[in-house]
Amino acid sequence: MLSDVIDLLADPSDGTALRAGSDQWRTLVSESGHSYDIARQGYVTLADGSGLRYSGDSADMIDARETFLSGGHFAPFVESVTHHVEQVLDDAGVAEDAGPGIVEIGAGTGYYLSHTLDTIHNSRGVGIDVSTAAAKRLAHAHPKIGAVVADAWSRLPIADESVDAIMVVFAPRNAAEFARILKPKGQVVVLTASVGHLGELREPLGIMDVERGKVDRMIQQASGHLRVVEEPEQLAFPLYLDQASIAAQIGMSPSARHIHPEVLQERIARLPETMEVTARATITRLERA
Repeated sequence: MLSDVIDLLADPSDGTALRAGSDQWRTLVSESGHSYDIARQGYVTLADGSGLRYSGDSADMIDARETFLSGGHFAPFVESVTHHVEQVLDDAGVAEDAGPGIVEIGAGTGYYLSHTLDTIHNSRGVGIDVSTAAAKRLAHAHPKIGAVVADAWSRLPIADESVDAIMVVFAPRNAAEFARILKPKGQVVVLTASVGHLGELREPLGIMDVERGKVDRMIQQASGHLRVVEEPEQLAFPLYLDQASIAAQIGMSPSARHIHPEVLQERIARLPETMEVTARATITRLERA
């Protein structure tokens, strides 16, 4: 809930602190006088005067993500991300009763953040996504999640040096803002798709592979703000997907925007009833430079 993370939030226009309005959590009000309505579904949109430049994932894409992830297909990914967040808190010496604050960028349905909050005692999280369809799910994904609609490429509506860990799972990375909101010993845990991720589906479905050198470019672009803590970890494991699961996986990805639904359905129908597909990704931990 937003009340659990109000101390982590800030006015996106000027960075001043936010508090609940005098209307029993129907608005958030900043020290500078700006007011932000809390939607009846429990999320809040925190954007500066220029508004949001993107709408993010559609409701259909969010539904597909919920369907695919709830099948447990990416369980090794979520376990690894959570494990690394635990390591970040251990390395920083964060006490169990300290109520560590965790932010996930592009949090979607809250699948990854919920698992992390369930695992780490007394933790609380802010799930940020530019999609209102995602925020509606996020607001009810976990009792310790505060759901926020915001643009990851703009000033994040998070207070300076307030966050113990940031999670980024196949989502945008804003190195300058991450460095600003992290505590001195905080870190970013980034899960990035690797070349060959779901490669067995690329040719038959006509979707592009992951670009090469993606992690190296991320590290280079973060230079001056963030630096690598340790050698990135490579993850790979097999998935056994039926046609419905394949449809959900593609439906939750950017490929859903580039292939006509009927064409995609025809291509999936030509696949075997069940396929072995390889998931590949890289986990990178970064700290303030």
